[in-house]
Amino acid sequence: MSDNDATAKEISASKRLGLLGRKVGMTQLLLADGRSVPVTVIQAGPCTVLQRKTAEKDGYAAVQVGFDPSKPSRENKAAVGHAARAGKGTFNAIMEFHGGDDLEVGAAIAVGDLFHDGDLVHVTGTSKGRGYAGVIKRHRFSGFPGSHGTHEYFRHGGSIGNRSYPGRVFKGKRMAGRYGNDRVTTRNLVVVQVRGEQNLLLVRGAVAGPRGGYVVVRPAAG
Repeated sequence: MSDNDATAKEISASKRLGLLGRKVGMTQLLLADGRSVPVTVIQAGPCTVLQRKTAEKDGYAAVQVGFDPSKPSRENKAAVGHAARAGKGTFNAIMEFHGGDDLEVGAAIAVGDLFHDGDLVHVTGTSKGRGYAGVIKRHRFSGFPGSHGTHEYFRHGGSIGNRSYPGRVFKGKRMAGRYGNDRVTTRNLVVVQVRGEQNLLLVRGAVAGPRGGYVVVRPAAG
């Protein structure tokens, strides 16, 4: 098998794979044509393969990967024993990806193995939690007038239901409640630059979550 065939096989096998990472923050990057673009810096990997699942044994093909090494003393015996097969220690973040049939337990997946400059990726993160919020902050309601008879009813949501029929509030009614702390996927972000030696991925635009929060990066075609 030639080098080109091996590379094509590697790319095909990893088409559905992704990486666990951590959001470093945002900055701007100066392109060769002089344009300045906003980018989110993501520490993507390296991830370690902890387990392989096969269609014969588990009913589907997937690999379980770990990211961000943890202290074994802070893990329970089940987690330590599960990670022992890979021989790379324990991890704070573990996730499963379809594909990766050619990867063995204990193998490392680097950002340069999956992504290249110009690729499109989907990035999933957990948005910042903002606690219990009213309808103006949570749903961008306009509120009530500041005058013309309005009395102690400025930031309320208005009426929420009907009269005797149907005599209830419909599900999904926009009301006050928990705001943020949701799983958010930002789709089709352009990979501006891959810095394989630093395990960094620079994508154009913003990604949900705080600095230091875990994110999942997948190829857009997957």
